[in-house]
Amino acid sequence: MANMEKQSNPSARPSLASLKSKATWLSFLLLAIGLHVFESTLPSLGPWFKLGLANIMTLLALVFLGPRAAFSLALARVIVGSVFIGTLFTPTFFISMAGALSAAVVMVAFYQLMPRISLIALSLCAAIAHMSGQFIAVETWFIQQPAIYYLLPPLLTLSCISGWINGALASYISQRLKGIL
Repeated sequence: MANMEKQSNPSARPSLASLKSKATWLSFLLLAIGLHVFESTLPSLGPWFKLGLANIMTLLALVFLGPRAAFSLALARVIVGSVFIGTLFTPTFFISMAGALSAAVVMVAFYQLMPRISLIALSLCAAIAHMSGQFIAVETWFIQQPAIYYLLPPLLTLSCISGWINGALASYISQRLKGIL
């Protein structure tokens, strides 16, 4: 009976594992926001193109905390990062959110369907999904011109390069964190 009271008691302390998981997620979120804000200060290599460094943290959240944590991190990073850089509810915000949602969905789906997929391959797929999601958002909501698709091949090429780099970085960081987390 005492055990039942402990479980139903709302003031019961959370487990250390739960606190560690939440602290890890928050750490990943803060790093992702920092990378998001940092990237906003860098010159762009093309329209709607950034290196996607914050996606490294989404990959790490997926590996260490699971799909729900990765998806929520991607959403929270865009929302809070947009507050910091002053783009909340602007076209930039919606384009960024479309890319982040697309990348997160693809990351989670591929990770669950192919559990042995490398972080580099996962990052490449997410980078392509991110750019594709942004293009669909731009074409649907802002620029309804077929000529916009002339930009897609070079931007997808840049996305693949940055996706490979981000995947390699995430893989390296993941190996270093395995003993710690």
